Amino acid sequence: MASSSDTEAPATADVVRGYFEAMGAQDLDAAGRCWVQGGTERIVGQADLTAPGGIQEYFSELFRAFPDWSFEVLEMLTEGERTTVRWQVQATFAGPGTFQGFEPNGERVVMEGCDVVTVRDGLIHHNDAYIDGMGIARQLGLLPPAGSPAEAQLTRLANTKTKLQKWLRGVPPERIADGVWMVRGGFPLR
Repeated sequence: MASSSDTEAPATADVVRGYFEAMGAQDLDAAGRCWVQGGTERIVGQADLTAPGGIQEYFSELFRAFPDWSFEVLEMLTEGERTTVRWQVQATFAGPGTFQGFEPNGERVVMEGCDVVTVRDGLIHHNDAYIDGMGIARQLGLLPPAGSPAEAQLTRLANTKTKLQKWLRGVPPERIADGVWMVRGGFPLR
């Protein structure tokens, strides 16, 4: 007769640990087996992926573009069905494949991120991954270094665009009484 521990689903932390070990080894088949069919991974600000195929496709492209991908879990905290994982990656954008349309440039990146993983019945159902996209873009040379003259020039250009848009739209409506608004200047855009 099987004990209750033989039939219980693995603990949340064990499932998440197994998933991150598989990702660190770039074993996308093992990583895919950690997910419920149709689960969702949201890489905040970048992508919404459906498990397991969408996740395997995304990370396959990532691992091709960054072939020396080195992944380390820095910290894990589990409460109930959720585990938060703080991690660090070191990798070189060396190809042979492109990533999100960008050609490999040989730049080295070191980034930290945090995932919030939801596990039910021994499988991952959802993951929200938070990464520093601007920091990665700076390390890859897609944005100028923080505090550099190039960054100051980019900031001036963005502010010029904002000022031009405000001038073309005119001053925002001004509330002068209940239900009464005054609109001043600008060019009609319609």
